[in-house]
Amino acid sequence: MFTRSLVATMVVTLLVAQSSAALAREEQKTPPPDRWQDTAELSYVVTAGNSETDTLGFKNKLWRQWEKSAFELNAGGVRANATTTTTFALGTMNNFDVTEKNDSNLTAETYYLNGRYDRKIIDSFFWFVAAGWDRNRFAGVQNRYTGVAGVGNIWTDTDRRKFRTDYSLTFTKQVDVVDNPSVDGTFLGARIASSYFQKCGANTTYTNDLVLDENLDDTADFRANMINGLSVAMNKRLALKVTLQWLYDHRPSFESVDLFDPLAPPPAGARTGTVLVALDELDTIFTTSLAITF
Repeated sequence: MFTRSLVATMVVTLLVAQSSAALAREEQKTPPPDRWQDTAELSYVVTAGNSETDTLGFKNKLWRQWEKSAFELNAGGVRANATTTTTFALGTMNNFDVTEKNDSNLTAETYYLNGRYDRKIIDSFFWFVAAGWDRNRFAGVQNRYTGVAGVGNIWTDTDRRKFRTDYSLTFTKQVDVVDNPSVDGTFLGARIASSYFQKCGANTTYTNDLVLDENLDDTADFRANMINGLSVAMNKRLALKVTLQWLYDHRPSFESVDLFDPLAPPPAGARTGTVLVALDELDTIFTTSLAITF
């Protein structure tokens, strides 16, 4: 159901872009700036006192466009910690000392680094190559390396509206946090992706990036990644941005959990071993950040 929704979203976006293509061609197209550009996004949340948490998020995009080619390098990550305080007293009812014990735990950790090079064959058709690495320990992925090569179409490319789709073959090598001997982490795949940009008014922009990945060695193993972004510019350099990302894995990684006898459950029961349990298929990441363009 989730995958059908993603495909439907991509088809609707394509139809909207095609229906507005005639209008888009009439809009004035300006040449790309002859320089490297960089946008950094930073977010940090911290609480203290009765509860202690801290969350750090960052993204960075370095890119440059030439007349017939383009290059971009992306990096980012989210790291969250939570501190649990256990309070207890030592002494008698009338004479005691209060003691606190703090236990800090990592509750989220994701990182990625990827690069891409595009080259136009004609104005509306291009080839590209890309490579990337990502880590999401709480989704069970220790390291995932991906190489991509394919072609694509540019449906609209103006100052106010941009839309492209691409189709590629991929090579993936994945190392999980918990190894599952029955799963092969190296495989060939097929990918369909789209990227949409719309400027709404003078200061607001909407973006939608969608990637659908299929494991050709095991067709039941498919993944989807959709990122929606809304940005409001305060000036030429600074903008406030919110993003909502959905990460779907139909064959998620596994985690190792303790096994107990049903007649002696925890905490009193003794552990009898460990078993592998599949993690959740869907991860949702919502971020608010300050974007700085250089």
